[in-house]
Amino acid sequence: MACAWLPAGLNAQTMAPSGSTPASATSLPLLGDGSAMASAEERRLGDRIARELFRDPDYLDDPVLADYVQGVWQPLLRAARVRGDLTPELDERFAWHVMLGRDRTVNAFALPGGYLGVNLGLLAVVSSRDELASVLGHELSHVTQRHISRLIAKDTAQTPWLIGAMILGALAASKSPDAASALMVGGQAVAAQNQLNFSRDMEREADRIGLGVMTQAGFEAQGFVTMFDKLQQAARLNDSGSYPYLRSHPLTTERIADMQSRLPLGAPQAVATAPQMRHAMMATRAKVLANTGVDALRTWQAQVDDPGLRSAPAAQQAGALYGAALAALQLRDPTLARRNLARLQAITSVDAGSAEPVRWLGAEIDLTARDLTPAQLTDLATRLGLREATTTPVANMRRPELLLQAQVALQLNQNAALSSVTQNLQTWLTTQPQDALAWQALAGLYRAQNQSLRALRAEAEAQAARLDYTGAMDRLRAAQDLMRANPTGGSSADHIDASIIDTRQRQIEALLKQQAVNP
Repeated sequence: MACAWLPAGLNAQTMAPSGSTPASATSLPLLGDGSAMASAEERRLGDRIARELFRDPDYLDDPVLADYVQGVWQPLLRAARVRGDLTPELDERFAWHVMLGRDRTVNAFALPGGYLGVNLGLLAVVSSRDELASVLGHELSHVTQRHISRLIAKDTAQTPWLIGAMILGALAASKSPDAASALMVGGQAVAAQNQLNFSRDMEREADRIGLGVMTQAGFEAQGFVTMFDKLQQAARLNDSGSYPYLRSHPLTTERIADMQSRLPLGAPQAVATAPQMRHAMMATRAKVLANTGVDALRTWQAQVDDPGLRSAPAAQQAGALYGAALAALQLRDPTLARRNLARLQAITSVDAGSAEPVRWLGAEIDLTARDLTPAQLTDLATRLGLREATTTPVANMRRPELLLQAQVALQLNQNAALSSVTQNLQTWLTTQPQDALAWQALAGLYRAQNQSLRALRAEAEAQAARLDYTGAMDRLRAAQDLMRANPTGGSSADHIDASIIDTRQRQIEALLKQQAVNP
């Protein structure tokens, strides 16, 4: 169930040009059809598992990496809708949320209810957006084809909640066998978990549909092949333990040959592609954040101090310099971080696609150093696009920039800046209500403006977005206590906020009762 990504066969029918609807989208049977598990029940099971993953210390909500992954994920979702693979019912009921994990193992997995997991170890090894799209397209197809609910329904002797514990145990196994054993209680549970691996037919189905989705979204099918070659190379090395899916889904020459045969006639053979600058920086960011030990961070500086780096390809230089600057930031050495950043800016100045991540990294360094003058902070705010209430369409807002704006506004502590970023975040959250980090940033802005009631409500929404309804209720009750302490005061806006808080309190209470029924 914690499906490790492994390509199988590809279907030439899915190689339709963008904008067309492939025949396979309507003629292929859905393996999930007739599933005994209702979509609502599968979503509840997924929520239970996701709630535990949100609490895991290895869960990571890094806005920059998440933005990069979303740049691949959202086109895949749109393509799945166009093809008809993602039905309106599943689109509405499922979460469609990608979770990042600090785990260094190369893995991605699908969970019930539309949750997907991607380890930083995977982001660190993919060489292009196309390879990442092949992974996410495969996992997306496992969910849209209802493979997960079909597997759960196969064994009616196991309740979904016991299966949920086994899935969590499988995810924990890469970090701690003891923790995995504790979650997968007893030999019967372990044996049942072994039956949850996707069948070979389901893997082929996910590959076939996944390839169609990624090509419909505008990605190159060659990314499937180059990613497959990475797995094949790892298999030749007898699997060092960093590729967990190689153990549960072994590669076969038949599947490799099938992969090659599905490419269009005349397509070039898979070759190792040089990463683009932006991708190289994002892969490096994943490597740095996956291993924040002092010794590991210091090795990045040794790389950029090596004179041989100057003769390396520009993308490799950019990745190394980005990593050294970020590592110095993690080591709380802003002077060294800025020196590496200056070298990075010189390398990336000719590549327009690198401008945003370099600017964001510079802002991270400045905000962590906290040594900017008010004039420098104002200049930083301008560079981040902080303005009097945004006129940018919500769909075009960039999450890292919004969250950096919030930090700048808090350091400036000026009413105009605080009000502007508050409005921007409110606009963002109208379409992204499950963004816990944005809610937390909004709570900080409200507190800076002495709007305690709204701050408590935003904190509650942040907890609810992480599926921690107990924590959300705690914050909402604190808001109600604040209202009772001042029953006659407050503006009309406060009374509106109080009404919203009462409504949300009833909604969260109902969700909390539902959790108690299905713990």
